[in-house]
Amino acid sequence: MSVSYNRLWKQLIDKNMKRIEMQHLTGISGNILARMGKNQYVSMETIEKICKKMNCTIDEMMEFTD
Repeated sequence: MSVSYNRLWKQLIDKNMKRIEMQHLTGISGNILARMGKNQYVSMETIEKICKKMNCTIDEMMEFTD
């Protein structure tokens, strides 16, 4: 099983926001953003930060794939 952050990237497009802008808004590091860009796992703390700042739920930003 793997993770996909495509839902988050779609939200950014809908909000006309760049990934770097989301990084500054949420306070995540560039390394975490790079890991997400490669659909790699990140900590629940990071997921929580993004959800709170982007006003979304976990299932609105990511999904597990086979």
